[in-house]
Amino acid sequence: METEAANKTLPVRDPATELDDDGRAKRTGNVFTATTHIITVVVGAGVLALAWAMAQLGWIAGLAVMIIFASISMYTYNLIADCYRYPDPVSGKRNYTYMQAVNVYLGGTMHVFCGAVLYGKLAGVTIGYTITSSISLVAIKKAICFHQKGHDAYCKFSNNPYMIGFGIGQVLLSQIPNFHKLTWLSTIAAATSFGYAFIGSGLSLATVIAGKGQPTSLYGNKIGPDLSESDKVWKVFSALGNIALASSFATVIYDIMDTLKSYPPECKQMKKANVLGITLMTILFLLCGGLGYAAFGHNTPGNILTGFGFYEPFWLVALGNVFIVVHMVGAYQVMAQPLFRVIEMGANMAWPRSDFINKGYPLKIGSLTCNINFFRLIWRTIYVVVATVIAMAMPFFNEFLALLGAVGFWPLIVFFPVQMHIEQKQIKKTSLKWFVLQILSFACFLVTVTAAVGSVRGISKNINKYKIFMYKQ
Repeated sequence: METEAANKTLPVRDPATELDDDGRAKRTGNVFTATTHIITVVVGAGVLALAWAMAQLGWIAGLAVMIIFASISMYTYNLIADCYRYPDPVSGKRNYTYMQAVNVYLGGTMHVFCGAVLYGKLAGVTIGYTITSSISLVAIKKAICFHQKGHDAYCKFSNNPYMIGFGIGQVLLSQIPNFHKLTWLSTIAAATSFGYAFIGSGLSLATVIAGKGQPTSLYGNKIGPDLSESDKVWKVFSALGNIALASSFATVIYDIMDTLKSYPPECKQMKKANVLGITLMTILFLLCGGLGYAAFGHNTPGNILTGFGFYEPFWLVALGNVFIVVHMVGAYQVMAQPLFRVIEMGANMAWPRSDFINKGYPLKIGSLTCNINFFRLIWRTIYVVVATVIAMAMPFFNEFLALLGAVGFWPLIVFFPVQMHIEQKQIKKTSLKWFVLQILSFACFLVTVTAAVGSVRGISKNINKYKIFMYKQ
């Protein structure tokens, strides 16, 4: 009798309760963790380029474009959230990647187009983060140099050693197996992103309060001896790309959703995270862009913490750049993991019996135990090395960020979400809602084209101006 009573009180472990509806390990993410991932991706160092974008557009267009882009993003990201499952947003089958969602809703041709844009953008962003981190590391050294030798001292240094160091660090971090293991890194990165954004905004505000703010304009930099009409137009186009990039996290939205627990429904949790993340993002963008422009006016540098609009307090400028580097370390992995995963899934499908591709080997270093997969080790290392070399070849901050923003904005944030929504809700062609959605898509397409053209022109001018691998900041 005692044995029976004891057996009744013992908890019975049901493996089924530890699995989600797709047979995978139970997901534990929530609105907070999803918001953290969003902020990690969108509040990148590109936020410090928004003051430069404001200088090109002026107060009226600059503020309006930021708010419009944020509004469009909030709407279309909610459409994407509804397409995580197919055909029903709550009870349908999961789509683990953006490409899978496009495939089930729009078919094979669109699936291929989406893959080319999506993973090309992810690869480009990792290159952009390598450039950004090296610029900030150099800026730390410059801040100390200017403080010790004076503001007119020659303080120019090569970015290359810092890019190599950043690349070595990413080779090690790239061995993290998957996105689910990144929450700790993402949380640290999100915290530091607010740190450098507030430092940049705070220094700008202090400059304005001290009465040292420079003249600004409702319509942006004025055409004159230092700025031709054509250059003004090209810079406006590039500014649109910078703002578009700042609004983007479509590349990882399904990876974020795939971390969410299944109740409440993932789409509802993600919509709340979208609202929270994009609202915080927009407030921060308006602060950084507006205060930076008010402080520097028509001479606003491309990055207010690395372009040396600020010299003192040097330790605060250096700290802001340390925060940028820490954020870039985490954000690199958040953006690279989906790219790593799709290549490794493809290899697994092609060679399911290969030990080289599929087998893990336990490795113990002191008290730390990790699982080494040789394919993952070799391919991820090669990827990071190639990305680092490309970054060393063309380390142009504003133009590269603008190109990335332009390439991803229309297809990933507007076109695919709109088309999937039309298909999911069976919206009739020629209906009013269909026309409104198509007009939105076409308008955003024009923004993408103009921003891309402006960015390519800027990169080509810089490549002609500087020797490859010899750029000094």
